[in-house]
Amino acid sequence: MSDEVSEARVIPLRPDTPVAKEPLWRDLVGDVLRRERQAQERTLKEVAEAARISLPYLSEVERGRKEASSEILAAAAHALGLDLGGLLSRVHSELSRQTSTARRPAPAQPYNGLCLAA
Repeated sequence: MSDEVSEARVIPLRPDTPVAKEPLWRDLVGDVLRRERQAQERTLKEVAEAARISLPYLSEVERGRKEASSEILAAAAHALGLDLGGLLSRVHSELSRQTSTARRPAPAQPYNGLCLAA
């Protein structure tokens, strides 16, 4: 037996490529609802009452903690003077803005490296 220590060197087959994290839909919806409410200088309580949604639930939707149903989103949108399509259009615009500025991985290219296995 040898006292010599053998070490294996690991070389990745494909270099690690950082992937931008996709924003969550519920976070985007909440951000848009909150910005619109604040732009109208309305309180959470006012909008919740107008939408007939509980204040704690609307707060959780705005913070991205709850996935709201289409009925809840429509009610919140109408309380803010929007229709559901208008709300979703704003959310889509925000999604497009965030994902176009996020760092995207380069397209996959063939790896011409060498792999040795023992």
